[in-house]
Order: sequence, then structure tokens, then C-alpha cells
Amino acid sequence: MPLTTTTIGAFPKPINTPIQDWFLGSKSEDEKKASKGLLQNWSPGAYEKALEEAGDNAEKLFLEAIKEVVTDQVNAGIDVPTDGEVRRESYVLYQCRFLNGVSFKEVTHKSVRQGAFEADLPTIVGPISSKEIRMHLDWKSAQQFTNKPLKITLPGPMTITDSIANNYYDDPKKLGFDLALALNKEVKALVDTGCKYIQIDEPVFARKPDEANSYGMENLERTMHGIPKDVQRVCHICCGYPNSLDSKGYKKADLDAYDRIATLVDESTIDEVSLEDSHRHNDLKLLEKFKKTKVIFGFIDIARSRMESVEEVRDRLLKALEHIDRERLIAGPDCGLGFFTREQAINKMKIMSEAAHSI
Repeated sequence: MPLTTTTIGAFPKPINTPIQDWFLGSKSEDEKKASKGLLQNWSPGAYEKALEEAGDNAEKLFLEAIKEVVTDQVNAGIDVPTDGEVRRESYVLYQCRFLNGVSFKEVTHKSVRQGAFEADLPTIVGPISSKEIRMHLDWKSAQQFTNKPLKITLPGPMTITDSIANNYYDDPKKLGFDLALALNKEVKALVDTGCKYIQIDEPVFARKPDEANSYGMENLERTMHGIPKDVQRVCHICCGYPNSLDSKGYKKADLDAYDRIATLVDESTIDEVSLEDSHRHNDLKLLEKFKKTKVIFGFIDIARSRMESVEEVRDRLLKALEHIDRERLIAGPDCGLGFFTREQAINKMKIMSEAAHSI
């Protein structure tokens, strides 16, 4: 059997999508240079205003966009596509809208990801709990457009904590615990609706490996509690996004971050872990630390417009297979594809799929 291919989450939004993207790809060069980070593109009330302007056409436009995104992935050879996070202005902030205790009116200026970027962010002002269960509806609306199993993505407790402001909790473990309980309701609804691939994104594990070991993994597993064996528990851990495509010298997680959490991940209940490799190659002996966990390895650079060649990706795949069982290696991009144009994203996926399916 050829190697399985998947995508990670975000995909460039079709032009008629009601919600503007959180990426800065459509901004001018001056705007990109002036930006202090990806979330600088977010402003209070913009999401609500966009939906109001779309009016009764909003759902029709969303479905058209989701169909396009899912179809593009499948036609490009992706075996496990995502919904492209089309409904979300930011995958973290979107999820926070369904939580009690988070205020989108009381914003706080905050530096996040160890100073990688800063913005005015929604603020935790009270105890976190589930306000609305939503993701199973998003999954169902996207799964109708393909016979392939469609993966849904959610931000994990540590990543939510690092992405918004907190004026209520004194204990980050307790905050993560409450977030995990709320997210677990989303997870269980997804399972009940039929979703077979549920991905929790925890890039902050790479930024804060000590905290991941101390309490992060415990809360991540709590988020996925109750998932049956026929549903894949996936965790995505990238090392950091740039502010814009082809930017240089942006801040990433430490080089040894994956090594510091590999055993933690492999001894957990996670079935698949997504790791970045294309932008900054790992020592492939890292793969040997995963004795039972499947690894979605990044063979496509999502931060550069340069197109990889099929031969280049195939060569890296073959080298990776010297360190991990064939049955446990999955080909994916480093992270989401949101910086690209539609054509660039399709070409990157086709290159990766052709390489993976030829081995």
C-alpha cells in the first residue's frame, strides 16, 4: 500500500468566503512589515460584522467554499483531508467563541509564543465551561463533500491558554483542566456524529516542553477521553508560524523541543503525532523514539513559496523510512496551507502526494 497523505488544518479561503482569514497573505508588503504577528489581523467585532454583512447567504457561501477546499485536497491526492478551517477567522479564537468565561469585548494586549508575536486578544474573565457544541456540525457539513474520511481540528488547552489573555485563573494546570473538560464535549459529539480523525493542535508543547511534561499532556489526554479505538487521536505540534510567506528569521521553537517531548508523546494515548520537518530538518533518529505512535511528518514547507520537487520529497520520505516502520509514517505538510494561493496549495499537495504514493 502507498503511504497515506493528509493535510494539517488551514487552507487558503475561497474569495467569496464570508469570514476573512487570519493570515496576512493578502496584505501589502508595508502592512506585513508593520504587523506584530498573525493575530494583528484580528479585531473585536470583525467576525460578527462579516457574518452580518453576509446575512442569509452566509451558510450557502460557507458550503460553497468548503466544497471547493475539500475537493481541491482530494483531487490533489490527499487521503485524509480537512475542512480547511474555512469557517474560522482563527482556529483558536473560533473555538473560544463556544466557551463560557471568555470575553471578546474585554481585550488585553499580550505577547504570545515566547514573544513571536503580539496582539489585542480576547480575555478569560471567569470560569471556563462549554457554552455551545459546534465542531460536529462543522465536520458533518464538510464530510458530505467526500467519501474519504475527513479530519477535524481543534486547539488544545495549552495552545488556547497561550493564545488569549487570562485575567481569572492563577493556576495554568487548572485552566487547562477546565478547557479540557469543555473541549472533550466537542470531541464526544464528533465521535457520536461519525468523525474518525480528531486532531488536537498543541504547538505550544514545542515552545514549552517542560510544561507539556508537567501537565500539558495530562490535559490533552483529558481532552480526548472517551474516544473509541476506531477513532484516531491525532496531535499536531509545529514549531512556529512566520508572519507572512517567505519571511526570514522568524522565531521558532528550540531545536531540541521534539526530543524533549518524544517519549512523553509515545507513552501517551495519542495515535498519531504531526511533526514539522521540511522548514527545518530534524535528525531523523528522532523518528526512532516513536515506538508505537504514527508520525505525520512534514514534507512540504508551508512558509516558503518555493515548490519542492517530487524527487526531493521522495528522497526525504525514503530517508525517513530508514528510521520508522512504513505502516507508521504519514506524509503531510509542516502545518496549515493558509499562506498560499489556491494554485500554490494545490501544487504543493500534488507534489507531496505523487511522491508518497510512488513509494
